[in-house]
Amino acid sequence: MSTATIPRATTVDDALVDFRDVGMTYDDGTVALEHVDITVRRGEFVTVVGPSGCGKSTLLRIAAGLESHTAGECETQTDRVGFVFQDATLLPWRSVEKNVELLAELGGLPAADRALAAREAIELVGLAGFEGSMPRQLSGGMRMRASLARSLTLDPDLFLFDEPFGALDEITRQRLNDELLRLFDQRGFAGLFITHSVAEAVYLSTRVVVMSGRPGRIVDVVDVPFDMPRDPDIRYSSAFGELVGRVSHSLKEAHA
Repeated sequence: MSTATIPRATTVDDALVDFRDVGMTYDDGTVALEHVDITVRRGEFVTVVGPSGCGKSTLLRIAAGLESHTAGECETQTDRVGFVFQDATLLPWRSVEKNVELLAELGGLPAADRALAAREAIELVGLAGFEGSMPRQLSGGMRMRASLARSLTLDPDLFLFDEPFGALDEITRQRLNDELLRLFDQRGFAGLFITHSVAEAVYLSTRVVVMSGRPGRIVDVVDVPFDMPRDPDIRYSSAFGELVGRVSHSLKEAHA
């Protein structure tokens, strides 16, 4: 693992996704989001926490171009976007290797190139030796690693994560948090991550965005000062606990 701290971008020109006063009202009149401003630059890992139904996942779909906002502006400055969902969404009839190749295949990458990209991604996420395994033969954590590898074949500039580790046990979740930060350190992409876990948010992030209940509004933004690559033992420090407490307090105040 690299020991250098990832350089943080400082100019708007480095923004890979930029929400400016974004709002979202659905056809049935439900107001999901109001006045949301979030900018994520290359080398930043931004996590959004908030209660269920506050529009967190809607933000990701807007960033990915899967939904259109109804107010404000959202600009995504790259076509190389990886999206990891709550479920690993692996095709049960395809092996790990063939699942990992899928997005590159759909993107028209030649067979030899996508096979090479898949092998490299499988190695990166620690699944070497399981290329021929079927999804039913994998643990939940291994399936999520395969999902990460599938998006890595696109070499994304921007990675969107919709609670990918929420269904995993705590030990597996922490291990995958460490693996994700290792990939972040190696690749230097921009990350926008959704979670309900405050501790996960603080551990992964360069910045935590706290949202209110519906309609989702930003009620606090907490900068995380710990260097990357992140020492796993930081989870047990008083400074880490203080940041978790601040984010938790902001969430509680948003519900008051």
